[in-house]
Amino acid sequence: MISKNLNKNVFINLFIILLIFFADRLSKIYVINLDKKVFGNEMFSSKYLNINLIWNEGIAFGLLAFNEKNLYDILTIIIFLIIIFIFFLIFKSSGFKKFSLLMIVSGAIGNFYDRVVFKAVPDFIDFHVGNFHWFIFNIADIFITIGVIFMILIELTSNNKEFRK
Repeated sequence: MISKNLNKNVFINLFIILLIFFADRLSKIYVINLDKKVFGNEMFSSKYLNINLIWNEGIAFGLLAFNEKNLYDILTIIIFLIIIFIFFLIFKSSGFKKFSLLMIVSGAIGNFYDRVVFKAVPDFIDFHVGNFHWFIFNIADIFITIGVIFMILIELTSNNKEFRK
C-alpha cells in the first residue's frame, strides 16, 4: 500500500516538474526563434509589456553576472547543488509546501538547463509603467517567484511556537 502511494506521488511530482519545465522550454524556444526572425528588434511592445530577448549570465534578475568563466562555472555548480537540496526537501515535505518546492525546483531546472546549454538564460518578459521597468524575466522565474512567495506565506502562517517567542 505504501509503495503504491509512493509511486503515485512520484508520478504526480514528476508530471508537475515536466509540465513547468516544458512550458518554460517552449516559451524560450518560441522567443529565441522569433528573435532570429525580427533580427533582435523588439518583438512586442505595449503600454505595460514588452517582449524583448536578453541573455542573462547572472542569477535572478541579472544579479551576480560575471565576465569570468570560472566564476560563472562556480555559480552554475552552486545552483546545481541547490537543486539537489530542494529535491531532498521535496521528499521530506507534503501538501502545499511540497507543491511550492516543486514550482521552485521546476523553474530552477529550466534556468539551469539554459545555463548549461546556452551559457546564459534567455529572459524576455519586460513589465513597465512609463519609464520604470521591472527586471526582465522568463516563465521559469515566474514559477520560482511564486514558489518562494508561497513558502514565505507558509512559514508566516505556520503554528511555529519558536516564532511566537
